[in-house]
Amino acid sequence: MSQDPVYHIEKMSESVVKTKYEDIDKTSLKIAKLRVLDLIGCAMFGSTISGSAELASLAKSWGGKEESTIYIFGGKVTAQNAALVNSAVTRMTDYEAIGAFVNGVELPSHISSTTVFTALAVAEAQKASGKDLLAALLVGDDVAGRILYASGVLGGKNFEWGWDGNGTVNAFGATATAGNLLKLTGKQMQNAFGLILNQLSGTFQNFWDYSLANTLTAAFSARNGIFSAELAKAGWDGPYDPLFSKYGYFFLFTEGCTDEEILTKDIGKTFYSEATFKPFPSCRSTHAAIECAQKLIAENDIDASQIQEATIRLFPRMAEMFTAQPFSVPRNPAVVAANSIPYAVANILLRKESKIDYNQEEYIRDPKIAAIAGNLKIAGLEPHEFGQIAGELIVKMKDGKEYSASVKTASGGYLDGLFTDDDVRNKFRYNLEFSKKFSKENGEKIIAMVENLENMDNISELTKLLV
Repeated sequence: MSQDPVYHIEKMSESVVKTKYEDIDKTSLKIAKLRVLDLIGCAMFGSTISGSAELASLAKSWGGKEESTIYIFGGKVTAQNAALVNSAVTRMTDYEAIGAFVNGVELPSHISSTTVFTALAVAEAQKASGKDLLAALLVGDDVAGRILYASGVLGGKNFEWGWDGNGTVNAFGATATAGNLLKLTGKQMQNAFGLILNQLSGTFQNFWDYSLANTLTAAFSARNGIFSAELAKAGWDGPYDPLFSKYGYFFLFTEGCTDEEILTKDIGKTFYSEATFKPFPSCRSTHAAIECAQKLIAENDIDASQIQEATIRLFPRMAEMFTAQPFSVPRNPAVVAANSIPYAVANILLRKESKIDYNQEEYIRDPKIAAIAGNLKIAGLEPHEFGQIAGELIVKMKDGKEYSASVKTASGGYLDGLFTDDDVRNKFRYNLEFSKKFSKENGEKIIAMVENLENMDNISELTKLLV
């Protein structure tokens, strides 16, 4: 290493506890508010999915100090448990903001589902202001993004090893967010990072098996991050260097740090965070396929019943992911719908559009869907095609005719202008209307409050509207 072994964790810790609202650039703050709105909307949708109400009820049965609100279902529990429930309920949909932009690269990430609800829960418990919440959220996003980038996820074997980043890097982010709001000292923050090292986990097998447990890794990170920060404030210590030590994060969970410099370069000045907003209620790896199908349907008169076979060509990694499994619905239909390329494509070919209504069991188990999805092949793009197209769909009809459509990039990128402020607002309204839990009037109040978070003296003004 080019620095003293504990240099990075010490500098990171000092930056986390010292950062305040005024240190952060306007673009990062604006996107942070949009992400808060987006995730609250996704929580509304998630509350309609089987398992959400049961988790909320279980958390309320645990009792404890009434610090923070369980959204939609109501009731106050400890900040740890509120963050756990709200995060898990939101991840039920796989619809929330994603994609950490670090050093000019968009990383595969779901950091916001952890850090947003960590920030909201701790801010409510601490009676913090909107400015405090935004600062804490962004330091958590930044820490998680930097560690993820340095983990080599784009070219390393982390995914092959089966670790779910929601349960590893997200936990560092949640610990930073909680530590900032709890006003830890630099040394306490370093100890909190050491404590969270003992709680990193999460397996991709959850996704392969369409298990509800896939929502829990982000939620555990939120809960455990708060716990680690609280424990450090109470005087507990942890390993000195949870990143580079002999049995630290980079040794245990990666093939080694691939970019040591990014961990602390311009830290406290540049804030990395997620900036992609999903236009469709499903895993991001399905989106290029969905848009190919939309384009093909728009350009051609296709009778889905006359399709003989279809082939979707995607980046090789996506063609090998859990979302590329043959279509079946062994359990948890909503999880299948959110994590299946065959279902996503068949749904468009049959119904012409992607709507959250179609994540309901009656639509997913439609025999017409099974017929189309069963004849869908998924293949990888050739290396020379990378950067030219993100996906291509080829459909062969029973009469011998063949149709195709391709897209260069999936929509949703805010920084690229492929998703706007109005798109985020309308997506929120869509989730709100589908959930049937809130009035339109209440929804507009929530939008206005989130867009003016910096003017809120106590975040509880917002959380009161979320039940």
